[in-house]
Amino acid sequence: MDQYTRRILGFGVHAGAVDGVALCRMFNRALRGQRGMPKYLSSDHDPLYRFGQWQANLRILEVTEIKTIPYVPLSHPFVERLIGTIRREYLDRTLFWTTADLENKLLDFRTYFNDHRSHAALEGRTPDQDVLMPRPVANLHSYGWQGHCRGLYHTPMAA
Repeated sequence: MDQYTRRILGFGVHAGAVDGVALCRMFNRALRGQRGMPKYLSSDHDPLYRFGQWQANLRILEVTEIKTIPYVPLSHPFVERLIGTIRREYLDRTLFWTTADLENKLLDFRTYFNDHRSHAALEGRTPDQDVLMPRPVANLHSYGWQGHCRGLYHTPMAA
């Protein structure tokens, strides 16, 4: 998640136990297709984040790692909020069968979250809308619903 724009950048999914190599692979997959690398990365004190290849990867990409305060989940509230939102609003209601299936469904959720979900902190605008763009007036004579995440969410659209 980009903390400045509150956009989900990507997800890393791995079946099985996560080791250092899998952690690096998930990080690279999560950021695949992004325009730029993040400058900062939030992580906890898990021993996985001391893996040599992980540290080298961050050094090469010039990413600064920010450690959370142990036993204080509120030290990174935006990350905690995003994890809770994904669990409550999506994963608790969605079945997935394989790693690829979960990854595809999470990508659908990322598109919905970044492009269509209203953000109260941004005055009801989605992150993709320009700040200076005036909000369109709804035409109630041609009005419909657009489905997202395989019909789990619906947002208004012009029919």
